[in-house]
Amino acid sequence: MENYKIAYATGSRADYGIVRNYLNLLNNDANIDLDILVTGSLLESDYGNAYKLIEQDGFKIKNKVYQNVNPSSNSKIIKSMAIALDKFGEFFENNKYDLLIILGDRYEMLSVSIAAAMNKIPILHIHGGEITLGNYDEFIRHSITKMSCYHFTSTQEYRNRVIQLGENPSRVFNIGAMGSENCTNIILKNVSKNVRALKRNTYFVVLFHPETLTNVNIEEQINELLNAICYFNEKYQFVFIGTNSDTGANIIRNKVKDFTQNKNNNSIYFENLHPDSYHYLLKNSIALIGNSSSGIIEAPSLNTYTVNIGNRQYGRVRGDSIIDVKCKKHEIKNAIKEVLTKDRKKGIFNPYYKKNSSLLAYNYTKKILKKKKIIKEFYDIKF
Repeated sequence: MENYKIAYATGSRADYGIVRNYLNLLNNDANIDLDILVTGSLLESDYGNAYKLIEQDGFKIKNKVYQNVNPSSNSKIIKSMAIALDKFGEFFENNKYDLLIILGDRYEMLSVSIAAAMNKIPILHIHGGEITLGNYDEFIRHSITKMSCYHFTSTQEYRNRVIQLGENPSRVFNIGAMGSENCTNIILKNVSKNVRALKRNTYFVVLFHPETLTNVNIEEQINELLNAICYFNEKYQFVFIGTNSDTGANIIRNKVKDFTQNKNNNSIYFENLHPDSYHYLLKNSIALIGNSSSGIIEAPSLNTYTVNIGNRQYGRVRGDSIIDVKCKKHEIKNAIKEVLTKDRKKGIFNPYYKKNSSLLAYNYTKKILKKKKIIKEFYDIKF
């Protein structure tokens, strides 16, 4: 039986935790040689050196590309993208793969995708076809779709949109969102003592990222959020997770660290958590507050409500457990009050959940590997 060499590229905790079970299936296949390629904030000490979580899970990191991530301006982000493009271009020239797997819409992954496509390496793209109109992830995601030969989407609506972008339906597979299933399989040994020590239903998880396409004032946004939280801090605890590395993230990070360390005794800050720790934390919280995609895709599977703030996730398919509000103190405060009245015993529907999603992804990947390399054509929809 033929052996295949494939790689998975990751640049943030968001595009690693989602696929851990899928990567395990690939890694345990005797006919697949899997390499993990790491870049972006995963390698930065300011973001907790999160690449160590990948090694903790038993994966071999083949290549580390340091980008000198600095989210203080778009020009600095672009410089870090140029570093990644240059270094991955050289790497792919000397390391050929039968398939490169990329998830999502991060700027780091755009650089990796360009470098791979220019070196004629077929790309399998996960989570294409989605819409997030408040962030530059929106056009990055669709750009990666056009460089990719194969696609795993998380809903049928997203599959239709990928086809609308000119991708052949025979190479676009709706597997659901792997994260919506994986998050329910929590391995307790990976859950930190600090997280286990938190009493169930006494705290909120807060995870807030910058909007990068809406011209909002990031400092004003984070101030509105923190001021809303102050209304509840005598009765409830607030557990903050470090933000991502998008433009302006440094403003949020600094404000949150100051708030948790100097201004609010009833709050905790974690820069990074193992995915199992994060999901355990989310499962046992009252709700998630912020604008993370995990609040829309993963939280419903954990029977957890989400107060979704602002426009970062505007356009995504969502279930009715998501309470959308503007980034205004009074709206956030009212949404938190609403969440406190919810009966979580009823259960929550998740439109992203599909049973055995990771296994579906693995089986489709095996079929893809057996196909001959293609010269990709544009698929025209007949009107």
